Amino acid sequence: MIKRLSLLAAPLALVTGPLAADAHMEQGPSDPGLEVSEERLRADMDTIVGFGTRHTLSSQTDPERGIGAAVDWALAEFDRMSAACEGCLDVQAVGRIVEPDGRRIPEPTLIRNAVAIQWGSERPREVIIVQAHYDSRVTDPLNGTDDAPGANDDGSGSVMVLEAARILSQREYPSTIIYALLTGEEQGLYGAGILADWVTEQGMTVKAVLNNDMIGSPCGSDGFCDADHVRVFSEGPRADSTERLRARQRRFGGENDMPGRNLARWLGDLAEAYPAGMQVRQIWRTDRMGRGGDQIPFLDRGYPAIRIAVSVEDYDHQHQDLRTEDGVVYGDTIDELDFDYLTRASQFNLRALDALARAPMPPAITADAAVRVDTQLEWQTVAGADRYVIKVRRTDESYWRDTMPHGTRGEDIRDQIDAVDAPQMSLSVPLRGDDWLFGIAACNGSYCSPVSSAVPGGAFAPVAQPEDE
Repeated sequence: MIKRLSLLAAPLALVTGPLAADAHMEQGPSDPGLEVSEERLRADMDTIVGFGTRHTLSSQTDPERGIGAAVDWALAEFDRMSAACEGCLDVQAVGRIVEPDGRRIPEPTLIRNAVAIQWGSERPREVIIVQAHYDSRVTDPLNGTDDAPGANDDGSGSVMVLEAARILSQREYPSTIIYALLTGEEQGLYGAGILADWVTEQGMTVKAVLNNDMIGSPCGSDGFCDADHVRVFSEGPRADSTERLRARQRRFGGENDMPGRNLARWLGDLAEAYPAGMQVRQIWRTDRMGRGGDQIPFLDRGYPAIRIAVSVEDYDHQHQDLRTEDGVVYGDTIDELDFDYLTRASQFNLRALDALARAPMPPAITADAAVRVDTQLEWQTVAGADRYVIKVRRTDESYWRDTMPHGTRGEDIRDQIDAVDAPQMSLSVPLRGDDWLFGIAACNGSYCSPVSSAVPGGAFAPVAQPEDE
């Protein structure tokens, strides 16, 4: 059954200001109970750097040095957090043996991720994943013996994940949060692929993947610094697209409206709601030029994923042997970190996780505007939503409008509609669909999901693969 509604006759309440700002202002800028501890970040960093190297090819059995000891410690730390919340974390070592690949895995190698699952109280199969890669490397990607502290790349993301689990596990959320420290990233994104496959096998619905890779220093090797921003990378066309979907997008548009892009927009709005906190610089490409990260295996499987990274990269202090040449110090060491920047980047992540875990799933939406002066929107209702917010923008605009425009027939369009007890909802918007893009966010209380766009491939779900593809 589809519940059909007239936009002007439906129960409405005007929403003003950015969507994310409306969704978070009740918490206030101080984030009570979500304050990140710089002292704990420093202590965790000292511990993980103290393993000497966390290279994926380093020792799996040495109790003090190498990737085996590092993963064992992380699992034990997750266990301690779980004990502090009376068993609220399901701690697992998710991994498998990876066979030689002729490139960076020279022999059968155990790839083991440290994972803690905080099951949702209402929608446990609906998950948000916050992750960082735990392994490290020096100049030679096959060197698993020399010291590779990996402080920024990616000890910074790793200590943030631990701090997020420590703080958020003291709360209860409708959706599930997965905290993941991944290995095998420097050898070919293996740990992320293993976790993405595991999530699929569990039948989980992925709302968002926040991949944090290098969030600990705002200055580059050229001396340029930007301490006010993190970069958020998001893909354009979907990695899991099909020939049919590409043909539909060519006709109907939406190249800038895939789930990861809308997740990135949502994160930018969230940051703007806290002007004293870390802000977002949008990078509308999957990753850096010629580089890759652990968001990619999730994108390949059709899950909404973005990369959060430093505003500026320092190439002298990543993927480098520890040395001094011509007066230049190389190496990814703790003394090159800016812990104030890391703390604020971590705070940004916690705000996002807290809000995403409270918000409903973004609904799947379609738009019919062929040979008509209005646009008929239809969307699937989602669990936990008490209202839906309609968002629009012109086809040549980059961001969703904060307020609704006047209708093409003169009506004043409002932007919010109450949820109903029906599997689908439908309404007519008095705007010509040739000229506008449309989206829907699902809300519960003061928390709203990212926008789901009414374009081919815009749903926050993997694309169905036809049998002949």
